[in-house]
Amino acid sequence: MSASEEHSWTAAVRERAVAALPPEKLLSDRQPTYVASWIYVFGVLSLASLAVIIGSGTILALKGPGWWHFTGVGHFFNGTHLWAVELFFFFMIIHLWGKYWMAAWRGGRVGVWITGAVTFLVAIPCALTGYVSQQNFDAQWISTQAKDAMNAAGIGSFFNLLNFGQMYSYHVLLLPAAVVGIVIAHVLLVRKHGVVPPFTVPSTGDGADASTPAREEVSS
Repeated sequence: MSASEEHSWTAAVRERAVAALPPEKLLSDRQPTYVASWIYVFGVLSLASLAVIIGSGTILALKGPGWWHFTGVGHFFNGTHLWAVELFFFFMIIHLWGKYWMAAWRGGRVGVWITGAVTFLVAIPCALTGYVSQQNFDAQWISTQAKDAMNAAGIGSFFNLLNFGQMYSYHVLLLPAAVVGIVIAHVLLVRKHGVVPPFTVPSTGDGADASTPAREEVSS
């Protein structure tokens, strides 16, 4: 290795990235047996719903309200986008509550828990801005009612629900980018720290030590 490579910032970044998240963790093909749980299925379903949201939302943004309100295909994509959002929140809430009762922040996994919770919090205004960007009477009613809550919270001056351009920009660019970025960070942290093990149980008293959860690995 040459001296320029030793002092290259790209080499330093690569080495730190590999040290923090080696390939065998990033693309692991073996997981502990306790990963075979429905609570993680809901996490994957949340990711799948998010992918459908991004895909259908991209098409809606490109075609515009005249398309999604007045054509059959537009109605289909509009409905797909709506129900993907409903399922995203449904699956995410189940996943969050399950991980809360499992104390998923144990073992240095605070960042995993925080990124999951923040994803949910950021997704709420992302959905709200979507509802007020529909360009129909439903959006008009929601925006006029919700603006009072924003004004009472002191944020109505820079988060104006009656400003369609502002809400549409938040919905199709800023907030989705934030959600996707935090989700990527969440997944990478899960890969780095691993899935939180079950709670330990005391010894059974018959000579068998049950204090350590089973870690038999299965193919993922």
